[in-house]
Amino acid sequence: MAVTTMWEVVAAEGQVEHLLDWVRQRLAPSAQLYRSADGQARVVVIDPTGQARVALADCPESLLQRPPHAWDFDRL
Repeated sequence: MAVTTMWEVVAAEGQVEHLLDWVRQRLAPSAQLYRSADGQARVVVIDPTGQARVALADCPESLLQRPPHAWDFDRL
């Protein structure tokens, strides 16, 4: 069964565009990238390959308000 990873983080002040650029460069083509619709600097990745946790593990701390959270899900 394939694992899908959800990765979520809040960008440091003024860093959301830099964070989005950094994340885009590391994602699998099938991964989906989201930004919070309410104006917060929250970024979410849904990666059906399950590779996001590893691909994004070395995210520069200067781009982050806090460490990322990640969860793995089994597709039903």
